[in-house]
Amino acid sequence: MDTQTAHSVAHVLIEALPYIQRFAGKTIVIKYGGNAMTEDHLKASFARDIVLLKQVGVNPVVVHGGGPQIGELLKRLGKETEFVNGLRVTDRETMDVVQMVLGGLVNQEIVSLINRFGGRAVGLTGKDGQMIRATPLRDHGASAGQPTVDLGHVGEVEGVDPAIVHTLDEGDFIPVIAPIGFDRDGKAYNINADTAAEKLAVVLDAEKLFLLTNTPGVLDDNGALLPRLAAPEVDGMIRDGTIHGGMIPKIRCALDAVRSGVNATHIVDGRVEHAVLLELLTDQGVGTLISR
Repeated sequence: MDTQTAHSVAHVLIEALPYIQRFAGKTIVIKYGGNAMTEDHLKASFARDIVLLKQVGVNPVVVHGGGPQIGELLKRLGKETEFVNGLRVTDRETMDVVQMVLGGLVNQEIVSLINRFGGRAVGLTGKDGQMIRATPLRDHGASAGQPTVDLGHVGEVEGVDPAIVHTLDEGDFIPVIAPIGFDRDGKAYNINADTAAEKLAVVLDAEKLFLLTNTPGVLDDNGALLPRLAAPEVDGMIRDGTIHGGMIPKIRCALDAVRSGVNATHIVDGRVEHAVLLELLTDQGVGTLISR
């Protein structure tokens, strides 16, 4: 390494120092999904980010999705998938696949990657420690007058018991959570990963919630990234149509988090290597920060 490169590395470390000091001992909940979960180099960079955060004293909690992986296995099994207003109708057979993919294949791949880079990750679903209690989510149609649709094993969060997450954090482990909830009778439900991460962030009194996406963040009318937004500004952008389509549910999740006590939510481009570190520990960042 030449002197110029060494000085550049030193500058990066010095820039990160105040952020490390600020967030040491704090909980950061990260919803992991999109390209960051499917491309090998991005998976490796994400795992390294999580290990480094834990090493410098931050307590990362990972909540992951897995919709494309579920769809791929269902297709291989010859089972058709029906969507209603963007929600996968999940019968008992489909729920078996969901549990196998989310709670098994995807979850354990993430755990293995983090452990390979020196972390101590533990894979969980919402059933472990009775962590995520769920109730059925009913779709009420796209407009008034449409009948209610039974989505099967699609759930919404009724409550979260964070005891097992606290225990793992105190033991220097990294929780990796599949968003599968269970009702009082033990019936399993597939829960939106953004929502599960938001509810966990609130209950854990997290400093920050990260939502990894396949977009740079929140964009203005000209397509330029908006690095910082306050909740009232976001409300206005939804009303005037600047924020629209598939970004609205993610943004509403971000707003719910900050209005329920999370200090800030970050909409982060998961297609950028080391996106979590760049957003959390540098002056520039790579996404949009939403605060109260």
